[in-house]
Amino acid sequence: MALGTVTAPHELRFDTGRICLDLLATTHPEERLGSVDVLSAWITGSGLVPAGTPLTHADSAWPAAFRELRGHLARLVHGRPAPGSAAYDLALARVNEIAHAAPPAPRAVPGDDGTLVRRLEAPPGRAALLAAIARDAVDLLTDPLARACLRQCEGDNCPIVYLDTSRGRRRRWCSSEVCGNRERVARHRRRAAALTRT
Repeated sequence: MALGTVTAPHELRFDTGRICLDLLATTHPEERLGSVDVLSAWITGSGLVPAGTPLTHADSAWPAAFRELRGHLARLVHGRPAPGSAAYDLALARVNEIAHAAPPAPRAVPGDDGTLVRRLEAPPGRAALLAAIARDAVDLLTDPLARACLRQCEGDNCPIVYLDTSRGRRRRWCSSEVCGNRERVARHRRRAAALTRT
């Protein structure tokens, strides 16, 4: 699968524009982080680690930790700061706490063909990977320009939030290939049905 496209409902998505929003997208259309193998594929596909980074040390506690962070991120992205809102304040405190850990430290090393490639010193721990996502969320939530570009997909029953960086800020769907295509098919069916009635 090419990054940024989706061809089947079970595939992972990386088309929201931010890694923290890509993590939020793992709930739609169903839970996508139910196993260590799928989580490992998401970690690599999202770019948290370079391709080929071993994640064999990941255990059954990892998916639950990523889902927990995802829940906190959902409260912050979908909610609005309200004084005294215990759920929002708890989510914010937890994201800040997770962001405190050091994220994986990349190195530039010569690849097989001599060009520089990104590698990690050692396979990253769970806390380091979660910190990278939490830091991305902190950056997003504290940047007024980025927050102004957050959009909810206009597709039917699609909860995905994405960063609209399109010219003129006219992007309507999380993915033109998924929700956009569904809308075009539905529009075509409505026109065809209207023609048969006349």
